[in-house]
Amino acid sequence: MAHTIVTIVGSLRKESFSLKIANAIAKLAPSSLKLDVTTLHGISFFNQDLEAAPPADWLAFREKLQKSSGVLFVTPEYNRGIPGVLKNAIDVGSRPYGKSSFLGKPTGIISNSPGPQGGVSAAKNLQNILPGITGPILGQPETYLNAVGDAFNEQGELTKDSLKSVLQQYIDAFAAFVEKQGR
Repeated sequence: MAHTIVTIVGSLRKESFSLKIANAIAKLAPSSLKLDVTTLHGISFFNQDLEAAPPADWLAFREKLQKSSGVLFVTPEYNRGIPGVLKNAIDVGSRPYGKSSFLGKPTGIISNSPGPQGGVSAAKNLQNILPGITGPILGQPETYLNAVGDAFNEQGELTKDSLKSVLQQYIDAFAAFVEKQGR
């Protein structure tokens, strides 16, 4: 049976590179993984005042995380960090305090940018936020995808062989990491 991996897309943009990368890596995943590509369009803003009676969208997101075998973040970099919508989703999923829905889940991070730095600051931002609220984070290979602007055709399909090779290496390593964690 395949392990379900919630693959969180850190951008709301319809034609986002993060969404295209998440969809591409889902196609490259070995049969041991099923990537559930998840956008964050329906998650309302976190407000601690609502924790006693959380909104239905929070509960659905938390349940999806809890039922999964792992989490993979695919994010762009905005102003040297992660997008606000992604931070909001992390806050929603990691609450209430001490009951994070991410806890114990093998976690992966892929950042991207059409520019030369590949979203490295966003990935490092996640590496600072996630410890203590997730499970183990895959350390190698670190994947910061740069120059992704020309990697997809008009249908959103991955056409850049060098990027495909990097994504294949990453998802194979992540699959082995999930297996090693006993998920």
